[in-house]
Amino acid sequence: MRDAGTLVFVEVRTRRGEASGTPEESVTPAKQARLLALGERWLAEHYPDTDPPDCRIDVVGIHLSPSGKLLGVNHIPGAVGF
Repeated sequence: MRDAGTLVFVEVRTRRGEASGTPEESVTPAKQARLLALGERWLAEHYPDTDPPDCRIDVVGIHLSPSGKLLGVNHIPGAVGF
């Protein structure tokens, strides 16, 4: 997606209840490294001969009750350093 002139990669995570942790906690350091690598690869493929735009990686956590009722949405801009 785009936010003004910034290209934004978004990782969306959902959890029912918090027995396994929050959706945001599921973006582990290993997952963050994969997101960075994927973002860099995408930029290299789409901007091979030019400078890419400013970029960031956001995380959106969707919190559901154990029965599936939406409890909240948490958007963390720039959650993963680019």
